[in-house]
Amino acid sequence: MKQLHSIFSLKDLGEMSYFLGIEVVRDHDAEIHLSQTKYVTNLLHKVGMPNAKPMPTPMTSGLKLLAHGGEPFSKSALYRSLVGGLQYATITRPDIFYAVNKVSQLMHCPLETHWKAVKRILRYLAGTVHHGLRFQKSKDCRLYGFCDSDWGSDVDDRKSTSGFCVYLGPNLVSWSSQKQPVVFKSSTKAEYRSLAAGLTEII
Repeated sequence: MKQLHSIFSLKDLGEMSYFLGIEVVRDHDAEIHLSQTKYVTNLLHKVGMPNAKPMPTPMTSGLKLLAHGGEPFSKSALYRSLVGGLQYATITRPDIFYAVNKVSQLMHCPLETHWKAVKRILRYLAGTVHHGLRFQKSKDCRLYGFCDSDWGSDVDDRKSTSGFCVYLGPNLVSWSSQKQPVVFKSSTKAEYRSLAAGLTEII
């Protein structure tokens, strides 16, 4: 800090507690908890759902969202704005990454069914506003990777979705949920594609 201050004009604000919507809580220097409680609360207020009934999961199991064939959602600008806000919330909420990825693929022409899926994510967040990422000290510096694929899950183009997460010891440091670029005829090929994406991230 002294070396930097000798060249640049700096002001020491002390330990970080809030930055770009991310709240930082330290526990005796042994753990750091990152959350976006205020940001998520503001999102809920934006759509008039501050007291929404909480849901146990961000998306129902086996939900298939069609790009066409339903009633168009009248407030497409609100849909895009809210989904963009949910994308930012995934910085500390990997638990909603898959669901947000799905509704993000439908921003060009949102339907009423898509809006219901977004509201489901918001209702899940309403019950988990204090959730976030926890980083703790550990002597384990090994990298652990987990991956999976949802074979042919997109009913419109039959492309699969890859997902992976990477841990440094007990701490989650990287994660992804992304549609695969090509259609695979077998679940094995889709799984290998997901494995390759996770391994590339680790390397």
